[in-house]
This record gives sequence, C-alpha cells and structure tokens, in this order.
Amino acid sequence: MAEKSVILSAEEEARLLKPIDEYVGKIQSQIDALRWDGSDKVNSLKNQIAVAKEDKNLSKEQQNQIIADCKKELEKAKAVEDANKQKIASLIADAEGYLAKHYKTEYYDIVAKSCEAEKSAENSNYEKLKAEIQAEEKKAISKLSNSDDIKAEKYTYKNKLFDAQMTHESRLQEIKDRKHDAYMHKYHLIDLLRMSKYTFAQKQAQKWENYKYTFNMTQYLYRNGLYIVIILIFIALCIITPVVKNAQLLTVTNILNILQQASPRMFLALGVAGLILLTGTDLSVGRMVGMGMVTATIIMHNGINTGSVFGHIFDFSSMAPVQKALLALAVCIILTTAFAMVAGFFMAKFKMHPFISTMANMLIIFGLVTYATKGVSFGAIDSAIPNMFIPQIGRFPTIILWAVAAIIIVWFIWNKTIFGKNLYAVGGNPEAAAVSGISVFKVTMGAFILAGILYGCGSWLECNRMIGSGSAAYGQGWDMDAIAACVVGGVSFTGGIGKISGVVTGVLIFTFLTYSLTILGIDTNLQFIFEGIIILAAVTLDCLKYVQKK
Repeated sequence: MAEKSVILSAEEEARLLKPIDEYVGKIQSQIDALRWDGSDKVNSLKNQIAVAKEDKNLSKEQQNQIIADCKKELEKAKAVEDANKQKIASLIADAEGYLAKHYKTEYYDIVAKSCEAEKSAENSNYEKLKAEIQAEEKKAISKLSNSDDIKAEKYTYKNKLFDAQMTHESRLQEIKDRKHDAYMHKYHLIDLLRMSKYTFAQKQAQKWENYKYTFNMTQYLYRNGLYIVIILIFIALCIITPVVKNAQLLTVTNILNILQQASPRMFLALGVAGLILLTGTDLSVGRMVGMGMVTATIIMHNGINTGSVFGHIFDFSSMAPVQKALLALAVCIILTTAFAMVAGFFMAKFKMHPFISTMANMLIIFGLVTYATKGVSFGAIDSAIPNMFIPQIGRFPTIILWAVAAIIIVWFIWNKTIFGKNLYAVGGNPEAAAVSGISVFKVTMGAFILAGILYGCGSWLECNRMIGSGSAAYGQGWDMDAIAACVVGGVSFTGGIGKISGVVTGVLIFTFLTYSLTILGIDTNLQFIFEGIIILAAVTLDCLKYVQKK
C-alpha cells in the first residue's frame, strides 16, 4: 500500500507541475512582449531581406527599395533589442533561478520516485502473472494424455508468456518515457526562454540524460565489447610484463616507439579503409610496401646502388638529399597509384570482386619486383634524408606528425567533401547512389587512387624510418594488418559504415599488441593467433549488428 501511495496519477503529476509552469509562463509572457519589437522583428526583417534578394519576380529597383526599407526598420528593431537585452537577461535569470530551486525538489524527484515505485510494482505483477500462467499450464497438462494436445497446450503457454513479456516491456518503456519527459520538460521551458541558446552546462546535462534514456546494454556490448576485452588484455599485459621481464610496459619511451611504428601503417590502413567502405578490400598492400621500399631505397641510396634493376644499376649520388627524397616520394606514389588504379578499374568497370583484382595485383607486383631485382636488398639510404624529413626532436619522433597530417587530410576528405559523401553513399547502396546521379565508377576509381597515394606515402615513410633495407619481401603480411585494423576499428565490410577515429584506434591496438607481445618474448607465430582471434571476434560482432538491422 505504501508503494501504491507513492505512485502518482496523471492528474496529480499535472497538479505538481502547474505552479512551475504558471510562474515561468508569466515570465515568458513578459519576455515575449519585450522581444516582439526587438529580437522577433530583427529575425523577421532579416528573412524579408533574404527573400527579396532571391525573388526573381522583383525588378532590381524594387529589390533595392524593399531591402532599403527593411534595413531602416532593422536598425530601429536592433536598437529596441539592445535596449531590452539587459531586462530579458534578468527575467531569464529569474526564471532559471526559480527552476533550479523548485523544479527538482517539487516536481522531478517526486515523479522519479513515482516511476521507480511503478516500475517495481510492474516487475512484481509480471512475476506473479508468469507464475499464474505456469500454474495454469501445469494444471491443464495434468488433465491431458494425448501428446498432440500436450504439445498444443505448451504452444499456447509459450504464446501467453510472450504476450505477457511484450506487455510488460511496453509498460516499462512507458514508465521510462514518463520519467524522461519529466526531466526534459525543464529544458523545454529553458528552450523558450533562451530561444534554444543553451549554456554549455545545460547542453551537457541534456546530452547525458539522452544518453541514459537511449542506452541499451546489448547494443553497447555489440559496439564496444571487443574494445573492452582488448583493454582488459592490455591491463593484463601491463601487469604481467614487469613480473616476467622486470620492465614496465607503459613508459613514455615505449608509447613513443609504438606511435613511431604505427605511423607508416596508419597510411596503409587509411587507404584500405576507403576500399572497405565500398565493400571492397586490398590484398596487395604488403607488396605495394615492398615495391615502394625498393623504389625509395634505390633512389635515396647512399652512393651508387649495389643491386641492379633489370640489369641496370642506378646512380642518384649526384643529386642533393632533398631532391632524392622528393623524387623517391613522387615515384613511389606514381607506382602505387598506377597499380591501385588497375585493380580499381577492373572492380569499377567489370564489377570484378576486389579480392580477385587486388590478389592479381599482389602477384604481379611481387613477381615483377622480385624478377627485376633478383630478390636482393638494396642496403641503406642516405642518413641525411631521415634526419631532414623525420628528425628526432629530443625523445619525440616527428614521423608521428606525418601520420597526424594524414589522419586530418583523410578525415576532411571523408567528412567535408562531396567525394567523401559519395563514398559513403556508394558503399551503403550503389544502386540507389547511381539512381541519384552519383557516378559509381568515378567514386570507386577515386577510392583506389586515394589508397594508392597513401600506400606510396606510407612505404616512403617506412623506408625513412628503417633507413632503407628495401627488398621485394618487405611488407609481407602488412595487408592483413591494415585490413584487421580497419575491421577492429569498426569499418564494416557491409559497406558505408566507418569512421577515421575507428581506423586510428584499430592501428594503435594492433601495433600496441604486437609491441607488447614482442617485449614479452612471445613467438611471432603465436602473435598471429592473437591477431586472428581478434579479427574473428570483430567481424562476428559486425555481422551480428548487420543481422539485427536486417
């Protein structure tokens, strides 16, 4: 009975709210009156000017006359607005002060308590109803002997339980909605007072309330379950490493080393991410890196090359270090972009699956580079070049800044350009995109061109980081790392879903995992097992989300 007395009826709730609405309403009426010849008129006149400028039925003279008249009135309205500004601010402060003092204690807390009591009563009633249905089912079955009748009765029992559950969940949602509406009504009043110009604190309070209101544990685990597990693995590694190796894992030096190793890989993952966004992939990334490393090492080599390409020995020793570095970067980008465009063309023109076109690319590149160079390594590059382009400032490796620049540029392309919007559209539904006038061919080719440019930059950067040692075998397995980073970062193979922040997170996760397992002395082959399990889990969660949407 005590619980029932706490539960408010709709009339009782309205009675609690009435004095608050009346007090704020009176202030709102005063504010509206002050705004009538001020802010409201300013907005109205600005709209009239905008309409007059766009009205093609008016002559130039008529437009100028209307705009001139409106501007005269606008000056007067702005003067009234300025004159009333202080008084309106005072009235808003009065209303907000009243709400701060009375709304929570005299209305919201009482409604929230009522909702909790109602929720508890609903849960109790639901449990009783389930017990009653179960008892009825047992009683009914005890009277039956025919197996078909028993089966039919069990089916009826399941339907009754399902109906009861649906009614129960609907009722709980109603209670949740009522509590949420009671909280948000305060901001509805503030919205009218402030003309939607909330303070920072008010915006954050509404965001937090909306987050709690829409929070779903199942969906949260689908989205973040893998990250939670990975974080727990990292915590375990941070605990185990000092015990096993007598060394701390989370040190500034280790973090900088991880970021340094991740920087060239970031370029590759960003390139692949754009292709996965189109429901594609790229198996040739590792071989692109090998080709780029060989090319960059040959051009930036310290002195005459010891190895040959198709029997010819190149000598770029007469060029200045900066010239060699820029030439190497340009050639790397041209080569990787050309091969990426070939794979992209077959996908865009002939609808060939990118798995096939990029696998063919992978074989062609590896065979071509290995045959041309006889598989030899070309040694070290001019040490002056890394010192110029990725110098170490104190303990900070500036190669990280290259990765940051790439992240910003690709983020801008994805989110702030027409190409980026088309990329998401084609990835989400290519048929609908084509019908709306988007060239699927151009978008696909654009994604592969962007990927090729990023591969070229990434391989050149890796050559600088490793100070050369370019060979055709370098980069083996990097394609899997790049794809895995994207998948773990939430770029969906179903297309049209993914964020740059997710790609960055994925690259850092895999680099940190590899680095920490290496410090622990875990065999490289076992590290592949860890990566494989993480990829499998990530794709499984992605598929579950897709199935739920379907």
